[in-house]
Amino acid sequence: MEIVLTYEMSVVLAILGLTMALFVSEIVRVDLAAILIMVLLGCLSYLPGLENLVDVHHLFDGFASNAVMSIIAVMIVGAGLDRTGVMSVVASWITRTGGSTESRIVSLISATVGVISSFMQNVGAAALFLPVVSRISARTGLPMSRLLMPMGFCAILGGTMTMVGSSPLILLNDLLVSINVSLPPDRQMQPFGLLSVTPVGLALIATGILYFVIFGRLVLPSGSADNGSKGRTMLDYLSRTYGLRGEIHEVFVPEGSAISGQTIDELEQRYGIQIIATLFQGNTFIAPVRHLKIAAPARLAVIAEAHALDRFLDEHDLTESSELQQFSETLGADKAGIAEVVIPPDSSIIGKTGREIVIRKAIGLSPLVIYRGGEVQTMDREQIGRTPYKPGDLLVCHTTWSALTRLEKNPDFVVVTSDYPREELRPQKVGWALAFFLIALSLILFTDMRLSLCLLVGAVGMIVSRVLSIEEAYGAVGWNTVFLLASLIPLGQAVQSTGTAEWIAAHALDVLDGMPIWVIQAMVAVLSTVFTLIMSNVGATVLLVPLAVNIALGAGGDPALFALTVAISTSNSFLIPTHQVNALIMGPGGYRVVDFMRAGGIMTVLFLFVSLGMINLIF
Repeated sequence: MEIVLTYEMSVVLAILGLTMALFVSEIVRVDLAAILIMVLLGCLSYLPGLENLVDVHHLFDGFASNAVMSIIAVMIVGAGLDRTGVMSVVASWITRTGGSTESRIVSLISATVGVISSFMQNVGAAALFLPVVSRISARTGLPMSRLLMPMGFCAILGGTMTMVGSSPLILLNDLLVSINVSLPPDRQMQPFGLLSVTPVGLALIATGILYFVIFGRLVLPSGSADNGSKGRTMLDYLSRTYGLRGEIHEVFVPEGSAISGQTIDELEQRYGIQIIATLFQGNTFIAPVRHLKIAAPARLAVIAEAHALDRFLDEHDLTESSELQQFSETLGADKAGIAEVVIPPDSSIIGKTGREIVIRKAIGLSPLVIYRGGEVQTMDREQIGRTPYKPGDLLVCHTTWSALTRLEKNPDFVVVTSDYPREELRPQKVGWALAFFLIALSLILFTDMRLSLCLLVGAVGMIVSRVLSIEEAYGAVGWNTVFLLASLIPLGQAVQSTGTAEWIAAHALDVLDGMPIWVIQAMVAVLSTVFTLIMSNVGATVLLVPLAVNIALGAGGDPALFALTVAISTSNSFLIPTHQVNALIMGPGGYRVVDFMRAGGIMTVLFLFVSLGMINLIF
């Protein structure tokens, strides 16, 4: 039966065009564009002839949809795991294994997320790894924009590895069973097993990783690492204002070195260096006390002028690491840095020296400079600990952020530095966090409960057990992502309910009549890709699988193969940020729509070639 283009369909097509234009031009932010489209749909529904455009009584149901509530819940769960230090451990393992090499870091992150998303909803895997990527960016200096898109794309690709990895594949077997009722016995389709699609998914993940490793520098925005750029700006400021070099150098002290047995104080006085951390005999000491004796082999974290450091290294035949290795976790930009504190007029330490108050051990500060009366009072290692403090003295110190947070409550100091991470980790709550995460994961894997409810069990559990406060839970939610996705849902419903999707599909498939089987299958994949960009992947699957089966039967192809092509291709959603994962990473990565079009355009083509090739090779 021929489907006639109606007035409502024409309006929906025009709104689709407007949505794409707003997304591509970015005249307004994409989340605001989505809200505008939702409001426009609601207003147009009151006009004569457009009453069925959308149901205005359910226009805002997207905010309570399973997908949106799942995203809110998984963001809270991820924040809980991060606050207890779990994500920091994962980030440490990745940075320890991958170093600071972009290709290795991208490969590790992408492969890990890809595997996780094969048994967990891809948006959940991506949301859980957001804090991990943030910490890795801070520690390695790699921009978030270079890490988040590969992670997000591989989270989507990972959903094709198992039949429970994505909603379309979960639906596929049910759709095949319902279609079999109308088919003759000799054309019945067999359901797919849990791991039937694993070779296809593995090939797609490998393709995604190789794509970003080889071409990432060309297709990803250069950006800058927030913490890394702030750290560099701070170092430039210190050099310009105080003439201080604030870089941390990791020095290896081999066994048998003459340094062994000497104290921190002796080395600092003799060479004019500042040892801010040590590692030996399995113990790490941050802001070590001056009388601590070095026991080789050891690692030292040193801040010093170039000439002083060179002298220290040369006289004892020591080697410097090209980057922080053993101290990357404890002294990374997300854990520690250089801060400025002032001695107020009523401070109890006025007239006392740093040695007297044991400023390193008791307070956690390693002073590098005393700035007094508009000029540097001293940078000399011997004098800096023996100089009595005066009102208004500004101390430039290396410190951990946790120590600086505590110092803000100390009336003897006024913390000048304000832009630093104030996270208060709660390692004592790690048991509760892991327990509720595993409970949520078990409910997802082993029950029929809705995904959003399973994840909310974990989120609420973390709040009730005080892993997070309710205010912290609200703060963990990326509300721009929530509004973007919720506001686009009515558009997808309008495309389907008005018959616009069926009209597009019917006319596209008419063009394929009489073509070779492989061309028809490829066009079905392309059509599925287009539909998943403008409506939900579930809606696209429900609409196109029956059509694809009928086309296969008419053209003499394998109907199950065509149905699988649709279910796989509806994960090919990289071109614009309408997919939940793309919407999730857009804000934190600082991406624009054009960034997705540049990197996602090539990924879309690669997905089509690899998926079609593997489907036909395996099946």
